[in-house]
Amino acid sequence: QAQFVESGGGLVQPGGSLRLSCVVSGITFSWNPMTWHRQAPGKERELVAVIPNAGGNTNYADSVKGRFIISRDNAKNTVYLQMNSLKPEDTAVYYCNVNPPNRAYWGQGTQVTVSS
Repeated sequence: QAQFVESGGGLVQPGGSLRLSCVVSGITFSWNPMTWHRQAPGKERELVAVIPNAGGNTNYADSVKGRFIISRDNAKNTVYLQMNSLKPEDTAVYYCNVNPPNRAYWGQGTQVTVSS
């Protein structure tokens, strides 16, 4: 059974940084492109970043381009999201999934709150 476990969220001031991690089990991680998504209160879940199965060409939502970096370690079955220059509008629950997302793989997510 696949498990996606996100961690690394927390409370941070505007302009600060966080690094999220997502450890995956139950699938062949290295075969799958991976994604990070987020859902803010009262809003739909949105795609934040995508990374191919072997790394390389990444893609980002316009709202995070130049501030967030997605990466992966296939030896550790882990995908990361480095978030810099955080803004209050980045406040959300962050989730990882494969690409395209599989509804069975949504985990609990990790809460990121950007506030002074």
